[in-house]
Amino acid sequence: MYDKSKARRKSRTPRREFLKTSAALAGTAMVGGLPISQTAYAAGTDAIKIGLIGCGGRGTQAAQNAMTAGKEIQLVAMAELFRDRLTDSLKRLSDTKTKQVAVKDDHCFVGFDAYKQLIQSGVDVVLIAPSSCFIPMILKAAIDAGKHVFCEKPHGIDIPGMKMCLAASEEAKKKNLALVSGLCWRYDPGVRETMKRVHDGAIGDIVAIQETYVTRPYITRERKPEWTEMEYQLRNWYHFNYLSGDQTAQQLIHSLDKASWALGDKPPISAWGMGGRQVCLDPLYGDQYDHHAVVFEYANGVRVYGLTRDMPDCYNDTSDFIMGTKGRCDLLKNRIDGETKWQYDGPKENMYNMEHQELFDSIRTGKPLNNGHYMCLSTSLAIVAQMVCYSGQMISWEKAMQSKRRLTPEHLGLDSEPPVKPDKDGRYPAPMPGKGALDLWQIG
Repeated sequence: MYDKSKARRKSRTPRREFLKTSAALAGTAMVGGLPISQTAYAAGTDAIKIGLIGCGGRGTQAAQNAMTAGKEIQLVAMAELFRDRLTDSLKRLSDTKTKQVAVKDDHCFVGFDAYKQLIQSGVDVVLIAPSSCFIPMILKAAIDAGKHVFCEKPHGIDIPGMKMCLAASEEAKKKNLALVSGLCWRYDPGVRETMKRVHDGAIGDIVAIQETYVTRPYITRERKPEWTEMEYQLRNWYHFNYLSGDQTAQQLIHSLDKASWALGDKPPISAWGMGGRQVCLDPLYGDQYDHHAVVFEYANGVRVYGLTRDMPDCYNDTSDFIMGTKGRCDLLKNRIDGETKWQYDGPKENMYNMEHQELFDSIRTGKPLNNGHYMCLSTSLAIVAQMVCYSGQMISWEKAMQSKRRLTPEHLGLDSEPPVKPDKDGRYPAPMPGKGALDLWQIG
């Protein structure tokens, strides 16, 4: 028989528990770098102005999620590289959240510097969801300007970017600013309760973790004749390594984050892996791999096995199995087997909404959340996974953290020469394991 958690808690209970375990920062909530009365937010009498940077599908959804956290939350500004994407996003948001969308024409910012204009437009909270390569510099700019932040994953695609994010998270603590990560499973009530039991010893000592994220290919963008090569790649950014960080950063990061959470958010000692491009050879898929497999080795002997694949007409699965000396945890099914048998039966909530509910609750109470440590560690795990799969080499964590290479050129424009170009057949060359791919990250 399974021991089921019968207690039905109100929807806000998990948030209170989370806030208790967060670093409590006393004082007045900081909005836009200026102190604002906590009672105003608590009573819902003052509007909280949010701005969205990155108006693709995930950014648009993040804005919708944010507005579920309170009727006083208003979307007042949007920033996007391309006008048509901003227009489409604004229409979708206006259709679903009519009373909370108040974006005027002069608060629609377009271009490479649009994020700077939005940050200076009078918003209180910034939602960051652009192409992944731009996230570190945008996060830094938002925190420097005194803004609370929701930051979508991955939080960067190279080690210098992660160091920038980590520094920004420390600055957020000093300024009493909230920083919440889009690593959404940490906000799922069932996963939280299951992980708590793992940490309390329900499966004994962890010996291994299997992480699987295999699915079909992500959406591609057809090229238009009026686009430059650079514009095409920026619009199809997900499929170019120097813009997205490949599938380890875009997909497997969620799995690696859950494994890291289970292990106390401590870095491994080394990693090795394999990967390649076997099926997704069309130029639409850019220069990314379509399969990766990585092994992380930890100081206590635990190994984490991470698998991701993006191929059509194949078996799909997203699962996390944590193996211990006394049992096994099926994390996403919220179930434990072995000496202890347990099945979660508590409240089910939308984890995407919960991220924002807890973000805004923390602002209202003057106890801002800061996910900086784990969001930077988990993104670094995804980056190292890419390093070892591309190179075919085993790399120590210490050595990987010494990488100084920024994968994205410092200055980009729609007429810039992209760092990767198609060959005579229109295909983009992908890194080959064993062929000096480590040079890409300048770690020797």
